[in-house]
Amino acid sequence: MHHKKKGIAPLRERLLALCPEREIFLRSGGQVKFVRISRRAQLAAIGVASVALLGWGGMTLSMLAGSASIAQERAALAQQGRSVATAATKVEGYRKSVQDLAQDLEARQDFMDDLYKTHFGDQDDKAPGSDMAAPTKADKSDALTAKISLAPEAAPLVRLEARQRQFATLLTAAVERRADKAAAAIRSFGLNPDHLARSAARAQGGPFVPWKGDKGALTNELETLADAMSRMEFLERSLLTIPSGQPTAAPMLTSSYGYRRDPFNGHAAFHAGLDFPGRYGQPITAAADGKVSYVGQRQGYGNVVEVEHGNGIMTRYAHLSGFAAHVGQKVARGDTVGRMGSTGRSTGTHLHFEVRLNGQAVNPRPFLEARKDVLQVQQIATARFADVRDRS
Repeated sequence: MHHKKKGIAPLRERLLALCPEREIFLRSGGQVKFVRISRRAQLAAIGVASVALLGWGGMTLSMLAGSASIAQERAALAQQGRSVATAATKVEGYRKSVQDLAQDLEARQDFMDDLYKTHFGDQDDKAPGSDMAAPTKADKSDALTAKISLAPEAAPLVRLEARQRQFATLLTAAVERRADKAAAAIRSFGLNPDHLARSAARAQGGPFVPWKGDKGALTNELETLADAMSRMEFLERSLLTIPSGQPTAAPMLTSSYGYRRDPFNGHAAFHAGLDFPGRYGQPITAAADGKVSYVGQRQGYGNVVEVEHGNGIMTRYAHLSGFAAHVGQKVARGDTVGRMGSTGRSTGTHLHFEVRLNGQAVNPRPFLEARKDVLQVQQIATARFADVRDRS
């Protein structure tokens, strides 16, 4: 306390020394006047000036502080604007990702629908077995999933994508089982389905129409399904072209395929078909679906009708008394193509029936003696193609 008083006293003394009583003389009109300024008045003036100075300084500091605050607010607003712009960009990115995924899924679904319609016809209800495909966790490494890794609201689309892929896998397995049955049926006729497929592969063409969907939309599962359906389609159609229907109602044979004694000269000869006896004018029917390629006479055969069935298979119906088909006509198994007779090199009314593969005669007996299970596979394929045609 004593030190504090010591510090204040010298300051007071200095102020008093600076503010002695002053007299100011004023001369006007030959008269002299003086004004006395007391020490107290001087101290009061100094106080007022100090207060004014402090007030001005405070206002200046306040204005500077206000300017700084405004600058900070402007910077904050600018930052918020940038944040909003960034958020808007992300939202737009989310929407674009979801839109891309939706387009991929739509293209994929269209592909599956078209594929199913091509092989099984239109279906008003969902494809059989689709309810078996339960949602599964999507593969995080998948390209489509990566597209929406930042868009959790699109999770239902991811589950749909996974369900499509699982259903494609289930359908592929079913299609492959059916294709294997058709292949086994073809082998039962003594034919090689792989050789038939290779021959068919050499005869393809058509304009190039590129796939319209996103490249990533056609997954491995769908490509495998497409390949499996194409194989099933080829094998079942090939199965339908194999002659397995009886060409006539005759219950017995008079001559088999292979070497025999010629009925005219008794010499050893090769008989390229089967002979079916019957009554004159009896209907002769196509042994399989096909297209009539020849109607007319051939040396030794008399009146002949030939039907091309595809895959290099042709059936020949000879010694006919009359024709019931014309070149270019499409026929189905069981359609009448001619009438039984005895034209050409023949000893009596009968049908000479041949099966040729790539121009070479083969034994028709395995085709006409197909097992019941093989015929059942043919019937299933026939029903499917008929249903596809009706729906189309």
